[in-house]
Amino acid sequence: MDKGQTVVVSCHPVKPASAWGKMPTVAPCSLSSVIDEELAKKLQHEEEERSLFSEPQTIIFFIPVVPSSDPNTDNDLALAQMLQAEFDKENDRLLNIKEHKYNGNSKVSLSFDNYRSVHSILKDDSSSSDDQDDWVEDDLELPPPPITEPSPKPGGSGKNITTKHDAVVCGRRNAQNLEKFPPGFAAGDVGSKSLDLKLSNSVYNTLKQHSYQEERRSHRVHDKREHSTHEQALDPKTRLMLYKLVNNQTLEAVNGCISTGKEACVFHANGGKREDGEELPEECAVKVFKTTLNEFRTRERYIREDHRFRDRFSKQNPRKVVRLWAEKEMCNLCRMQKVGLSCPRVLLLKKHILVMSFIGKDQHAAPKLKNAMLTGSQLHLAYEQCIQMMCTMYQKARLVHADLSAYNMLWHEGRVWFIDVSQSVEPIHPHALEFLYRDCRNVVEFFKKKGVAGVMSAQQLFIKVSEADIPLSEDEGEFLAQVRSVRLVEM
Repeated sequence: MDKGQTVVVSCHPVKPASAWGKMPTVAPCSLSSVIDEELAKKLQHEEEERSLFSEPQTIIFFIPVVPSSDPNTDNDLALAQMLQAEFDKENDRLLNIKEHKYNGNSKVSLSFDNYRSVHSILKDDSSSSDDQDDWVEDDLELPPPPITEPSPKPGGSGKNITTKHDAVVCGRRNAQNLEKFPPGFAAGDVGSKSLDLKLSNSVYNTLKQHSYQEERRSHRVHDKREHSTHEQALDPKTRLMLYKLVNNQTLEAVNGCISTGKEACVFHANGGKREDGEELPEECAVKVFKTTLNEFRTRERYIREDHRFRDRFSKQNPRKVVRLWAEKEMCNLCRMQKVGLSCPRVLLLKKHILVMSFIGKDQHAAPKLKNAMLTGSQLHLAYEQCIQMMCTMYQKARLVHADLSAYNMLWHEGRVWFIDVSQSVEPIHPHALEFLYRDCRNVVEFFKKKGVAGVMSAQQLFIKVSEADIPLSEDEGEFLAQVRSVRLVEM
């Protein structure tokens, strides 16, 4: 009721009656009083009829209205808006329940947003409440959001549906997954929000396969180097064997590497005492044979057809082959030393570690004949010594070097020394004469390049060393055929 509203009140007083009150006692009345009452009702009825044609006699009272404390109930429009808002909230809540029940845990969901209704008053209230907060989001210094391309709109009507198969979504996810690649893969700053990097599925899959292949390859290379003696590196088993030689005072110390080859590495060491008490030289050479066959794949042809190691050859176990290779060099050096050839003296053999006398002085190894700075007379002396040592090695030691060249001959104290005889074979080997002719050719070519006068041909040197009755030929292929025929006759 608004303030100042006019209220019409009847003149007849109305007594309130209570249903639980005590009934008042009615005094007996006479007949005259009953007639008077009926007459009074009749007069009252006539008076009311006359009042219909005349202005009503009313009494006007002004009743003050106390204003409500709730501003939302000042008028009927606000009440209606509040009721409508409550209805909209209830409707939205029911829609949420139906939407959750319909979609469940499906990755592709349907939205009921078209059926929702949010009243404008709630929007105004939410915006006003946000404005009244203590801090404002705009006051924070945040980096600008990356500029994103809008997702393609799917066909049909209704809201846009973005699934996991969307190109833009997949591209961003692929770029983020690059950070999960192995640490060795150089992915760059792919996690930067300012770049907004996107990768297609084909590019991402290619990079993923490449990273996995590189990781497996690096593991294989690492394991291979760890289990094999490569260059100057030693595998754990070889290091342990060297530590034992030092601990039992067989060697005082193992110094640096002085030479590397296709089959072994040679280290300088200080000699001590053997287990039987024999003194070792002050300077020793420790030859460690490589436990991998990758760099010298032709070892089989030198061992399989050698009658001394034929029964013990095992191609399945590379470490056993390497031990045989070290043992073969030890046997060949001992045989050469017995006939007085200049070669290292064998001191000790431990599996694939061979300890020999050191050819050199003060930790400086003797230079190879290929690198030695020799005068003309020294070169001629080296040539004569080399020919004499080849004849002695074949005729007395009954060995063919099979890898003789300027790289396997040392020049020390005015003499030529033969080294690396692990591949040397006996003359009865099926390929012995072929190996001998190859050695003769290498020696002749080296001394001819150095300008030594009076160098014989490879065929003449071969006949002198082998003492074979083979006529000389201008065709090398024909001469090799005659060499093979001689071998067949001797077999």
